[in-house]
Amino acid sequence: MTTHESSSSLLRGAIDLHVHAGPHLLTSPRRVDPIEAATEARDAGLRAIVLMDVFENSAGVAWLVRRHVPGIEVFGGLILNTMYGGLNLRAVRNALAYGDGAKFISFGAHSTHHVASQEGRWVDGRFVTLAELDPIFASEELARAIRIPEERPGPALDGILEEIARHPDVFLNTGHVSPEEALRLLRFARDHGVSRLLVAGDITREMTAAQRAEAVALGAYLEICFSGYTHTAYIPKTHYYVERSWMDQRRPANAAAILDVPEAIRSIGVDRAILSSDFGVHSLSTPVEGLRQFIACLLDFGFPNDDIRIMTSENPARLLGL
Repeated sequence: MTTHESSSSLLRGAIDLHVHAGPHLLTSPRRVDPIEAATEARDAGLRAIVLMDVFENSAGVAWLVRRHVPGIEVFGGLILNTMYGGLNLRAVRNALAYGDGAKFISFGAHSTHHVASQEGRWVDGRFVTLAELDPIFASEELARAIRIPEERPGPALDGILEEIARHPDVFLNTGHVSPEEALRLLRFARDHGVSRLLVAGDITREMTAAQRAEAVALGAYLEICFSGYTHTAYIPKTHYYVERSWMDQRRPANAAAILDVPEAIRSIGVDRAILSSDFGVHSLSTPVEGLRQFIACLLDFGFPNDDIRIMTSENPARLLGL
């Protein structure tokens, strides 16, 4: 009979690739600041965390935290967004040379056409997209949102991929582009010689089993984030916009359930799946506790200790080059 370790003991040596710490918008504060996040992770035995900020290059904050919280690796990077005008090569170059250098380049959170075009509000019982409701949203957000071309990358994307390829220790995060766009991006990146590839958790959740298998065949790791399976996943929040009138009120028909996770892991394969918390919102527990809860859920599903360690420790370490 298999003996399971405790969820807390399985945190030792783990790496959380998806930690959202403060500062953030006043309308959507974070649960912890970066120093608190790193200190708690270190004390729980984690090997490393990766700080993500939907507005700013987090490499500078990671540089600072590493100097004040010894005993844990802390990395940051850049999520391309409408603040930077979308596909901005200058922003990427600066991020890769800032502090200790960005460890990842992500192709947008809600600043992708895939997501921004779906966001909206309920008006008199009818769901209306933000682009329909507000011409400023259409011109300032949707028009600048990231799209991955169908045929060739184009000059902007070509330049960014070439820059990432020149930094072999940096990984590409697909961001929240559509599953089809993510696969195109992986192919473009591989053609440019980018070797470290990650499909963002939100898109892993949207992909079919066949799309996940294609991403694995292209050499990518696929992230599975616990936040998408929590009670706060579909509560409208002002994560991405200062304007409260742009709060997204979608009610997805295919809301994710934790019961979907074992099948997602099976369709990816343990050797290519990475488990992250994606915690940081004030309505959830701390990122470390979120990762522990995710591990506890997998233990309840019957996953062996070794499989959990591969997905929380070994795979993210390989992606980070540790």
